[in-house]
Amino acid sequence: MAKFMRSPTHPIDDPINPKPSTLPYGVIQTQPLCIIFANDMVITLENELIMNSYKTIDGRGAKVEIAYGPCITVQGVSHVIIHGISLHDCKTGKPGLVRSSPTHVGQRLGSKGDAISVFASSHIWIDHCFLARCWDGLIDVIHASTAVTISNNYFTQHDEVMLLGQDDGYTADKAMRVTIAFNQFGTGLIERMPRVRFGYAHVANNRYDEWQMYAIGGSSNPTIFSEGNYFTASNNPYTKQVSKREASGGWENWKWRSSKDKFENEAYFVQSGWGSCAPPYSPSQSFTVAKGSMVPALTSDAGPLTCAVNGAC
Repeated sequence: MAKFMRSPTHPIDDPINPKPSTLPYGVIQTQPLCIIFANDMVITLENELIMNSYKTIDGRGAKVEIAYGPCITVQGVSHVIIHGISLHDCKTGKPGLVRSSPTHVGQRLGSKGDAISVFASSHIWIDHCFLARCWDGLIDVIHASTAVTISNNYFTQHDEVMLLGQDDGYTADKAMRVTIAFNQFGTGLIERMPRVRFGYAHVANNRYDEWQMYAIGGSSNPTIFSEGNYFTASNNPYTKQVSKREASGGWENWKWRSSKDKFENEAYFVQSGWGSCAPPYSPSQSFTVAKGSMVPALTSDAGPLTCAVNGAC
C-alpha cells in the first residue's frame, strides 16, 4: 500500500518521469497497489493519467479532486478500482509522450476530455465518485471492455454522461457487460445515462432527476435491463420518455425491459423484444435489486463518502 502526499498547490509531475510518492507514479507500477491520500488535494494533470492493472485509487479519508486538466485513462488493463474521488472540469489532453509503466513510454494522440475512459479493459469498478462538467463524456466504456461496474456515483451538470460501446460498426462490443447500480443522476444532465451499443447493460436501483433529453438510450441492438430505478421526469412535456432508440427500424426486437421501476411526473419507459433479459451474473456476482420506491434511500450516500480516521465511513 502506498500513501501519496502532495500539497494541493504543488505542480503536478512530468507525465514522462513522475516522481515517487505521487499519484501518476503509483498508478503505472507493475505490482498490485492500493493508493491512499494523506491530505486533501486538487490534482491538475499535465497529461492523461494512464493506469496499470491491479490498481486501486482510494480517496477515503481525504477530499481528492482530479480537475481542470486531462483525467483518467484505463486502457488495455484489468482489475482497477477508482473509489471516493471527484472528477470534474476535465479537459482534452495534448499529443505527446506519456509513461504507462516503469518500462514503457508511449506517444499519445491526446485524450478526448472524458473524466474516465475505459478502453479494451476488464474487471473495472468505479464506485462512490463525483463526476461533472467534462469536455467529452463523464464515463466511456468502449472497445470491447467488459465486466465493468459503475456504482454509488453522483453525476451532475453534464451533457453526454455515459457511453457504453465504441460505435455502430464495432461489433466486438457484443461481449460488453456493464452493471450500473445505486448511482444518482442528478439535475443538470441531458442524455446518455447510459447510451449503449451492442452489449448488455443492467441498470439497477439508480435515481434519475429530471433529464433534459432522455435517460437511457442506445443503438445497434443492445440488451438493456432497467430494474428497480426511480425516474422523475422534468416538467417539459417532450422529455417524459426515459428511453430513446437511435434506429430507423427493427428496434421492436431489441431486448429493452423495465421491471420494478418507479416513474414520477409522467415518466415512462418503452419496452421491446422478448425472451429472458436476466443479467448474466455468476452466483457470487448476483445481488438483490430493490423495488424502485426504495431508491431515494439507497442512493442517499452516492458520491464520495465522508470518512474520518479510525472511524467508519
